[in-house]
Amino acid sequence: MRNACSISGRYNGVVLNARSQFILRHSSICGLPLLVVLAITTWCSSPTFAQIPRIQGQGAAASGMGNAFAAQADNPSALHYNPAGMAQLRGVQIMAGGLLVGGPMDHRSQDGTTTAGDHDGVVAWPPPAHTYVTANLQGLGMPLLDKFTVGIGVTTPFGSETRWPNTGPFSAVATFSALPLFDIKPTFAYQLLPDLSIGAGVDIYTFSGLFGEGHAEFQRIFPPGNKIELNGKDTALGFNIGTLYTALRNADGVPIVNIAVVYRSQATLHLDGVQLANGAKVRDTTTTLVLPQVITGGIALWPIRNAEREWKLELNVDYIGWKSVRNLDLRQPDGTVILQQPQNWKSTYAILVGTEYRWLTMDRFPGWEVAVRGGYSNLQSQVPDSTFNPAIPSADLHIISTGVGWICKENGSFFGLTTCGKLGVGFLKPKTVGVDLSYQVSLYEPRTVDGNTGIRAGVNGFYQNTAHTGGLSVRIGF
Repeated sequence: MRNACSISGRYNGVVLNARSQFILRHSSICGLPLLVVLAITTWCSSPTFAQIPRIQGQGAAASGMGNAFAAQADNPSALHYNPAGMAQLRGVQIMAGGLLVGGPMDHRSQDGTTTAGDHDGVVAWPPPAHTYVTANLQGLGMPLLDKFTVGIGVTTPFGSETRWPNTGPFSAVATFSALPLFDIKPTFAYQLLPDLSIGAGVDIYTFSGLFGEGHAEFQRIFPPGNKIELNGKDTALGFNIGTLYTALRNADGVPIVNIAVVYRSQATLHLDGVQLANGAKVRDTTTTLVLPQVITGGIALWPIRNAEREWKLELNVDYIGWKSVRNLDLRQPDGTVILQQPQNWKSTYAILVGTEYRWLTMDRFPGWEVAVRGGYSNLQSQVPDSTFNPAIPSADLHIISTGVGWICKENGSFFGLTTCGKLGVGFLKPKTVGVDLSYQVSLYEPRTVDGNTGIRAGVNGFYQNTAHTGGLSVRIGF
């Protein structure tokens, strides 16, 4: 009977070249020491380094409307959806919140074996979050600044944790992935004309130990029993610009048709990190991840807009330049290619439709506003079968959204205890206090992946994923 450590030309169905075979044959123990892991992970096909779906929701009000918000953009999350919308905001406004993301990921292999994945638990933790602060400069005694609004935001726009079993059929390709990427957004808006605003900002993409592990991380099990980890981090710059044009106003001069165009640039991250095998460092590594450009066009209509109530309908169309992800080649710090990893993603479109009905005055609750929201989004898959990775839940996607919101004005009663305008102290007494809640169900169309061979053969099969997302935002206006 052949010794279990005797390998000639093939390991677990993966063809090895002569150099890999030599190292394997001359290993001193049967447990495959670090040198063997190094050799195999260097010369065998390897998976994608990071997973980068767009996180759908950077504010609970917009999330409840299916993220069709670029042409409305009338709360501090305009920093993300359309910076030109900040020109509509008055005083100082603060908004903060987050998302709880969870739901099953299921795979059925060609032999009928089923595998279940999740978001590293019932929900991804720490959760994606957002924070915005805006300040209108009107009233500072400098006429040149009266039409300026400035702000800063922090969001987590890409990536969400995924986890698959270490013994699954594709564990040699992917078991865990996370991209805890921050976007810090210093931004300004200017009221160029009575009906036209412009806005622009810088996107500072970076990592922090305050969120997750503080780096992009990817894990797999290969050879069996050996956990391979790749990680890396970097800081990169991008930019965003937006316009908001009011095409029609009602008799009271309030906008009833808005048109928006927003551009978000590419940004290139050189993810410098290390390769680990069972926790031991193998080598320093780097790979390049190009975040896509996004172009958004939107139109918002208010069939009803008066002093008592508002009803808005909005359509946004996104172009997402995923073709920027051509490869994720693994390199040494000196630029030497360790492993070629072509990706060949394709650019896609997203259709976002949303509505909001808002009661501005309520006899039973004076000083309060209440809104109900709904929306639908359709996003296309960007990853072909030949480079599909289970760590990236990529399939044609339908998102159904709903939400509610409350705003308490200065004279509104806070549970009968006090008025909302007296909740603060001194100059920090708020003019408005708002809470928004949203729920989204993301229904991925069933996808069958086929045609992969060798180490990637386990990726083939039937995938069906569903994600549930709950959002909360709190906003305060001064």
